Amino acid sequence: MTPEELTPAFLTEVLGTAVAEVAVTRVGTGQVGASYRCRLAYVDETEGDIRPATVVVKLPSPDEQSRATGTSLRNYEREVRFYKDLRATVDITTPHCHHADWDPVGGGFVLVLEDLAPAEQGDQIAGCTLDQARLALRELAALHAPRWGDESLQDIEWLGRRMPGDAEALQQLYLMLWPGFVARYEHRLSAEELAVGDELGGLLTRWIDLREGPFTVTHGDYRLDNMMFGTGAGGHPLAVVDWQTPGHGPGPADLSYFLGAGLLVEDRRAHESELVAGYHAELERRGVTGWSLDACWDGYRLQSFSGVVMAVVASMIVTQTERGDDMFMAMAERHLRHAMDLDALALIV
Repeated sequence: MTPEELTPAFLTEVLGTAVAEVAVTRVGTGQVGASYRCRLAYVDETEGDIRPATVVVKLPSPDEQSRATGTSLRNYEREVRFYKDLRATVDITTPHCHHADWDPVGGGFVLVLEDLAPAEQGDQIAGCTLDQARLALRELAALHAPRWGDESLQDIEWLGRRMPGDAEALQQLYLMLWPGFVARYEHRLSAEELAVGDELGGLLTRWIDLREGPFTVTHGDYRLDNMMFGTGAGGHPLAVVDWQTPGHGPGPADLSYFLGAGLLVEDRRAHESELVAGYHAELERRGVTGWSLDACWDGYRLQSFSGVVMAVVASMIVTQTERGDDMFMAMAERHLRHAMDLDALALIV
């Protein structure tokens, strides 16, 4: 489906009410998917009409390289299946989904979602406040706690997870992309940061093998650009979007990924112990037992490399943009500093 196909007839069918006109505009900064706001006029509008004045429709990226990435990595399929099959089993706040469809032959997809405006998108480059970080970690516990240690997740084939041979494949991919990453970005990273990234490449299989359960549903890209924060004008306090990488893995992967780059380095250093403890306490409040704060902290340290891997790999497999470069560099620098501060290499050498 293309933006030109977001017609009154299509939205009438999706929403179950007669749509007379649709005005479509591009919104957001997604690189693998593309989002469009559809402003709706109905056939029989009356004063006080409670039907949505707008919806947001998510489609494949118009960029050929990014679209191919989304298809081959099953990002489009996973996002549709999250909303259709898994969303109702977790407690995290997401936009209401009016319609979700994926084409297994052509790989295309369409999502018709609640428009979260006047909420505002977080900014991965600028970072967030301490209060926003606390809110994000409460929502993260709301995702993780309901399916914590749930063995039935093994039966959900489309959830991302590490399979036999994946560690070696990821290491090969990282090592293949690392020289290009350095050539493109070395002027924006310190020699010390580059040395850590270089050393990580030879340790990736061991890093993955050290991951421990309990496992749960993970977001896989839990960062500020995928969060919509409420404003004085309204909106949910926080709703989380972009469910293209849901997985079955350790909760600290999302935790460390968010804190490693969501806060500016000095803020993260000053408050990460408190924030990790708050996430752990919220899991316990939601019924998780038998997992100590020490185990949470150890997992948090180990998973500090997850953001480094994402920054290196993702930056080299999507179309390069100026904003994308700034975002990936904010991630790479902060995640590398995060791993260095926590002496995470000592856990895997």
